[in-house]
Amino acid sequence: MSAPVRPTREQIAAAHGRLVPDVIAPGLNCLFCGINPGLYSGAVGHHFARPGNRFWAALALSGFTDRRLNAYEEEDLLEHGLGITNLVERATATADEIGKAELEDGARALRRKVRRLWPQTVAFLGLGAYRVAFSAPAAVVGEQPKRIGDTRLWLLPNPSGLNAHYQVDALAEVFAELRRAVESGQSGR
Repeated sequence: MSAPVRPTREQIAAAHGRLVPDVIAPGLNCLFCGINPGLYSGAVGHHFARPGNRFWAALALSGFTDRRLNAYEEEDLLEHGLGITNLVERATATADEIGKAELEDGARALRRKVRRLWPQTVAFLGLGAYRVAFSAPAAVVGEQPKRIGDTRLWLLPNPSGLNAHYQVDALAEVFAELRRAVESGQSGR
């Protein structure tokens, strides 16, 4: 594990457009799919790295991991059958900088990735981006009726600290619902 690094304001500002490598492998139990990396993540090169992002806490509280990992331990997710990717690869200050066409392109690229790696479930972290990318304006949190081949699609709230609608305990509850679904589906695969 590399040591946590706090980027400077200049490093964060310079991270526009940077890529954060996927944490993936074939046959994962669950592939988490963010909207895109934020500038903080782009600056340090790790997913959900900004202090205040509740992704890592929700994973641990929901039982996906046995302890709270941090962004610098993201490769450890693979040992749990988990991975991370994004709909849009480039880092931006806010998800509002991403347009409909870019989200739709990201959905097509994700479908190709899923068909190559065949995770059991893909869990999207962000309702609005999913609704646009997959032309599903009425989608709500939970399992989605659409699939990519045999891969189930699940929709979760964005774990960003800016999402005031879901506090960490509420996030952990919806993550736990996903975990139970993933665990129940493993025997059927």
